[in-house]
Amino acid sequence: MQPDEAAQRLLQEREGGPGGELAERMGIEFLELSAERSVARMPAEGNRQPVGFVHGGAYCVIAETLGSVSANIHAGPGRYAVGVDLNATHTRSITSGWVTAECTALHLGRSMTVHEIVCRDDEGRRASTIRITNFVKDR
Repeated sequence: MQPDEAAQRLLQEREGGPGGELAERMGIEFLELSAERSVARMPAEGNRQPVGFVHGGAYCVIAETLGSVSANIHAGPGRYAVGVDLNATHTRSITSGWVTAECTALHLGRSMTVHEIVCRDDEGRRASTIRITNFVKDR
């Protein structure tokens, strides 16, 4: 799926991709980007803790990346969004395949955004639920 017009503008302004260096290092692939809904995936391989499960912090990275990109798309030209709160609940372990994260806007305000991100395994089972709040500022 192609990013919407606002997302295209944001992506053209950024060097190295929408998610930055950490997202690239973790193998995150962006499938859909907009202020209202974004989707990305990352491989379990390379993002696991020593026990063999995807690291809880890896879920947080893909979630914060999607939520922040979505918030910055909403912020628009001359403004930017910064994360101020992240809350995660991990309910299932993923050991192989892909983690797919779907980010949905809960609130898109003038100065604040709230997004919920659900991470699922290849069978569509929920593994983690994350909420991010971003503060929108003028440049």
